[in-house]
Amino acid sequence: MRIVSSSLHSVDASRRKTDSPGLKMTSKRSDYATGVILLIAAALTYSTAGIFTKGVVAGAWAVIFWRGLFAALFTTAWTLQQGSLRAQFGKMGRAGWAVGVIGAVGAAAFIPAFKLTSIANVALIYAAAPLLAAVMAWVAIGERITRRTLIGALLAIAGVGVIVSGSIGSLNLIGDGLALVMTLVMATIMVIYRVYPETPGAGPSVMQSLFLLPPSFIFGQPLQTAPFEIAILAAFGLLFAIASVTLAEGAKRVPSGQTALISALETPLAPLLAFLVFFEIPSTATVIGGAAVLFGVLYSIRVEKHQGTVAKQKGAEL
Repeated sequence: MRIVSSSLHSVDASRRKTDSPGLKMTSKRSDYATGVILLIAAALTYSTAGIFTKGVVAGAWAVIFWRGLFAALFTTAWTLQQGSLRAQFGKMGRAGWAVGVIGAVGAAAFIPAFKLTSIANVALIYAAAPLLAAVMAWVAIGERITRRTLIGALLAIAGVGVIVSGSIGSLNLIGDGLALVMTLVMATIMVIYRVYPETPGAGPSVMQSLFLLPPSFIFGQPLQTAPFEIAILAAFGLLFAIASVTLAEGAKRVPSGQTALISALETPLAPLLAFLVFFEIPSTATVIGGAAVLFGVLYSIRVEKHQGTVAKQKGAEL
């Protein structure tokens, strides 16, 4: 009888410990940290898109076809290995299908943008996503925009302004317009995942790639691509698959404004890679503006971490 009573007391104490505010706060902070890491990984992989696109002779729609095909294959294989095929594709729901359709529009604009304007310009226009995502989230779910998150977003936008001011007159308007479409699409997808966090990431990513395969034969000639370039685009597809999944999973764990800010890490990374691979030398304005964007991202992340620590301390005091 004493053993049973002791066991029940232990279980009760364990439950109280599990339900304690401190552990809940720790779990929340851990979830946020995981989201940040996933978003940074997505930014790193997305920053290579311009290198792959401009590094091949194949046209934009050939790139879309081969990248999309291999991305769909890699992502599907990943879901099979994880044993989550039914969960990823069978439980997409309306939100998942919306992400697939909207994402296809973004992908159709994304690749031609790199062909028609500079890598730096595409990355810089994408950096406008923070304010767009924050406003969309405020309208859709009433998500509050903290003052410091807004400051970080404004720093990112200011950085874009500095860089663009150094290259006015050399921008390709069609390419820049397509980059803006891609930016709007990405901001929308971020908010969808915040509104419907149960939406899977891999399923919609595969569907958006498959949606673009038939149009690729209408607007391009993908089967005439050289075998060597197909191998390059296969690697591109793998990185795209990784980025799509990590972005979707990360966006579930981080507020929309900060999700877009962290994704803006692509802004300084893309021109840097363009310099290392194509010897494109960034201007002074690009360096200064890129530094402003990076500072805004890091400032936002640091604030969130600090707030989590303070909240945990307050919970422990209570």
